Amino acid sequence: MKLYNTLSRKKEEFKPISEGKVGIYSCGPTVYWNQHIGNMYAFLCWDILVRSLRYLGYEVKWVMNITDVGHMTSDEDRGEDKMEKGAEREGLTVWQIAKKYEKQFLESLEMLNIVKPDKLARATEHIKEQIELAQKIEKNGFAYKTKTGLVFDTDKFIDYAKFANLKLEEMEMGKRLEVDKDKKKPWDFLLWVTNQTNHQMLWDSPWGKGFPGWHLECTAMSTAYLGQKFDIHTGGIEHIGVHHTNEVAQGFGAFGENTANFWLHNAWLNLKKGKMSKSTGKVYTVGDLMKMGYDPLAFRYLVLQSHYKKGLVFSEESLEAAEKGWLGLRKLMKKWKEEGKKGRVNGVYRQKFIEKISDNLAMPEAIAVVWELTKSDLSDEDKRSTLLDFDKVLGLRLDEEKETKVPQEIEKMAKERWEAKKEKKWQEADRLRLKIEKEGWTVLDSQGSYKINRL
Repeated sequence: MKLYNTLSRKKEEFKPISEGKVGIYSCGPTVYWNQHIGNMYAFLCWDILVRSLRYLGYEVKWVMNITDVGHMTSDEDRGEDKMEKGAEREGLTVWQIAKKYEKQFLESLEMLNIVKPDKLARATEHIKEQIELAQKIEKNGFAYKTKTGLVFDTDKFIDYAKFANLKLEEMEMGKRLEVDKDKKKPWDFLLWVTNQTNHQMLWDSPWGKGFPGWHLECTAMSTAYLGQKFDIHTGGIEHIGVHHTNEVAQGFGAFGENTANFWLHNAWLNLKKGKMSKSTGKVYTVGDLMKMGYDPLAFRYLVLQSHYKKGLVFSEESLEAAEKGWLGLRKLMKKWKEEGKKGRVNGVYRQKFIEKISDNLAMPEAIAVVWELTKSDLSDEDKRSTLLDFDKVLGLRLDEEKETKVPQEIEKMAKERWEAKKEKKWQEADRLRLKIEKEGWTVLDSQGSYKINRL
């Protein structure tokens, strides 16, 4: 298998540290608000990675953090704390906010058929590990104290700028932190914060009462569950310049080496008219897609047609097209099932599929293999068995019979059309039929009733 490694800026052959076993750490959600489909895009990408490695025969341990403390709204070390801001917005405590939005995240995982990570680690439940890591960094001479708290000394890590190709000399004082006269460099970052006594989440530490800096949790928890050195660390491209740069620094400060061999980063899901963002209100959650009448697995199929390094431009039109493709596969699977014969996984097509997923998760090409298989001259029973085998990676639940939810507006128009037909208002019935079809649905009439289907 070959994967694009941000460390080397090239595609490399993946070789696990322990033969046959893979340790993966993924940067998880900050549970201060709903996770929208832009957030879920990343988790779908890494679900596909985990499924692919398991399909190839590896034993995978997947760890993901739940950030429920100490993450600033700027995604750096300044501004308001996201958890505190969420609590203020809804009149709840930060603990209640964390519980509420962790539940929404877990429900979204289930709806999208994302494999639940082997370990979901909450930052608040690993304060001890974070303090111990900060102590190691301080003991090794990579940290100093200021009025703000314990700060990582980037001067002591000569390759600090290398991971993200940062131009440190162009960075202005105070860009990352509110000005601290004791801070040596503007890009030095907080390991432990001690100057916010009004914070709802506070713990005792060797540096005073406070809470961990955002970056500390990932290094502490990834190494706690996967070891000082593990195989793969994943995240979004937005993590490269700050969060992962600081994680790399923390690894060297504590252990003298990079904690992960491979760093993988997904591009973004964007809307046609720009970035999906909570701040602008331009967001869709998985629940929103369901209210619009789409099955979450149609969105999963849409993501499978993208490459994690290129991202995805989302629109309702693209989702409709993806749903047609997904429903088409399900229809074929149902037809082949009715044949009643047991087939075999075809080795030629399986090898083609393996070649695609092994080439840096080339999922659009893997989907092309799927459709090539459906049009092949193999027996229907062999097609079905082979596609079910592929679905271990695709995660489309192709063998489950499930109806697509019809939007209320379509239901209403279909009922009005039926009433118009009964009253012999043919022109009105035709107008409503065309309007329904324009929305991507069709109405099939039978004696005394009708049925609504996706086109």
